[in-house]
Amino acid sequence: MPKEVVAVHHADRRRDVVMPYAPALLVRRGALVFVSGVTAAAVYHSHPHREEEFDLPKNMREQATLAMENLKKTLEAAGCTLRDLVSATRFLTDVGEQDDLNRVWAAYLGDHLPTTTTVEVSRLATHRNCKVEISAIAVADSTGSRSRRRRKPSRARRRR
Repeated sequence: MPKEVVAVHHADRRRDVVMPYAPALLVRRGALVFVSGVTAAAVYHSHPHREEEFDLPKNMREQATLAMENLKKTLEAAGCTLRDLVSATRFLTDVGEQDDLNRVWAAYLGDHLPTTTTVEVSRLATHRNCKVEISAIAVADSTGSRSRRRRKPSRARRRR
């Protein structure tokens, strides 16, 4: 079954302003995909962290671009695209750089407007060099091309 996502607006919506997000999205059909926070760092990195894996660009535009590429790859692995995003939380270490993030965000999303929340934090847990982290929720078709494996019932269940 194909997904169905509808933008929700207030009855007294102002049409004279341009907003870079939707106030709410109603998911009527589809499978939810929850994406862990991605940064400019490689999604798969060592734990405990190794310093050489966090040689990141110093400016927000470059870090935001790398984070968006990581988000895009993660969504693709789940059978989705950036247009399937319905919600994102964006954590910044300097809210003064939000305009740079928004420019990169717009370049990747165009006219697609998921709900967003942007939060300034003192530091991101991934690494002190990270300036932005994005966690997200997407909606995939319920009958996506990726087949789901059914688990075999345990022995205890089969005996009953």
